[in-house]
Amino acid sequence: MAKVDINSNYCKACKLCVIACPKDVLRIGSKSNSMGYQYIEVDESKQCIGCKMCAVTCPEAAIEVFK
Repeated sequence: MAKVDINSNYCKACKLCVIACPKDVLRIGSKSNSMGYQYIEVDESKQCIGCKMCAVTCPEAAIEVFK
């Protein structure tokens, strides 16, 4: 299983990664970062396949995927 690391300080909650994820692993979080955005969180109940579509679509480069 792959691991998704989201840098909450860079995330602007554009939701492009949520839309791009084929397994619905990402969701809008309930916590806000220092800029006031509700940053993206990983849904631990679902399994990431490591396709890296979230990282590729993120305009802020806030996501890294590790296999």
